Amino acid sequence: MDATGTAVLCIVVAVVVIAIIILVNAIRIVPEYQRLVVFRLGRVLSQPRGPGLVLLIPIVDRPVKVDLREQVREVPHQVSITKDNAPISIDFLWYFKVIEPTASVVAVGNFELSAAGMATTTLRSVIGGIALDDVLSQRENINTTLRTKLDEVTERWGVKVTNVEIREIIPPKDVQDAMNRQMTAERIRRAVVTESSGTREAAINVAEGEKQAAILKAEGQKQATVLQAEGDKQAQALRAEGFAVALDKIFASAKLIDQKTMTLQYFEALKSMGQGASTKYIFPMEFTSMIENFIKNKDS
Repeated sequence: MDATGTAVLCIVVAVVVIAIIILVNAIRIVPEYQRLVVFRLGRVLSQPRGPGLVLLIPIVDRPVKVDLREQVREVPHQVSITKDNAPISIDFLWYFKVIEPTASVVAVGNFELSAAGMATTTLRSVIGGIALDDVLSQRENINTTLRTKLDEVTERWGVKVTNVEIREIIPPKDVQDAMNRQMTAERIRRAVVTESSGTREAAINVAEGEKQAAILKAEGQKQATVLQAEGDKQAQALRAEGFAVALDKIFASAKLIDQKTMTLQYFEALKSMGQGASTKYIFPMEFTSMIENFIKNKDS
């Protein structure tokens, strides 16, 4: 190959390389979460490009990528002075999302750096109007106030501040010591209250148990007394009924006994009484009647 052929080959290769470079720079594949803000000869196009395949004019068009996903940034510890002149250190996270890609590029040079600086000054302004106790107890309100004020500033940049979260608040050491003492005292108070409540409930339960036991005991004694009285009543009724039956039988039998039988029984009783070893004096009833008659005749 002569020199002319070599030169032609070099030119062709150069043209191919340049074409490839131009083609690479002219074709862009934009993801769903991105947009391209295109500057054509220094002037921004009205609409951002993407997502999908985007064709650009090499050298003429200059694309700027803008991420539309929600982002989070950390603002490191910032020392702020509260309304009652107490220095505290606060760090927080702020979440944002680009709403208008063109405004986020054209309206501000670096909206993240600008928003971070604005967040710092806004934090100090908000904390400066709140007392220390309120800063420690009203974290949610502070988050809402910061988000609102930051969103008012970043709105003109096409950025939406979605949330602000205070992550840590570090009060002065003397305040921390006072808070620790207060928490210790509060825990002791709660323990004493809990213990006293437990003692009171235990005493109430014991008294209630004794009351129930006394009621049950009295009820049992009452039932036992009633049952015993009922049993005695029935026993007496049965004994009385037995005596009545026996008397009826005796009375019925006595009606059948004549005078001779009674006399024989009388003599048998005297005979049995006389068989004892001891000395006895037996006066029949008839003898007593005879003496009474004798005494009456004598008196007359």
